[in-house]
Amino acid sequence: MYAIIESCGKQYKVAEGDVVFFEKLDAEEGKKVTFDKVVLVSEEDGKVQIGNPYVKGIKVEGKVVSHGKAKKILVFKYKAKKNYRRTQGHRQPYTKVEITGIKAQAAKKTANKAENTEKVEAVEEK
Repeated sequence: MYAIIESCGKQYKVAEGDVVFFEKLDAEEGKKVTFDKVVLVSEEDGKVQIGNPYVKGIKVEGKVVSHGKAKKILVFKYKAKKNYRRTQGHRQPYTKVEITGIKAQAAKKTANKAENTEKVEAVEEK
């Protein structure tokens, strides 16, 4: 089972047990994070749910493992024949998250709705 989630303006393909590097998230190490913007869910039996824009009732849960910075990249600007040169370094911050599960909440709601409709039908018959 895997899901495609949207976070930090990007889309990530995640499965249970994966370790994913997101843009920096506001969560402490060891805390749980929940992603509710699920674009697509594929289940083991081959069933695929595509959201419009998001799949309702599906949440992806994870645990923050650590925060860090990526390797340094050098940004070099220059203009030919003008003696203009500038060098600047940049390290992008990231959050390392371990995906703990993909939860479906819609099943509980539909089960409750089915029970309620059965009760209503039984009352109407009397």
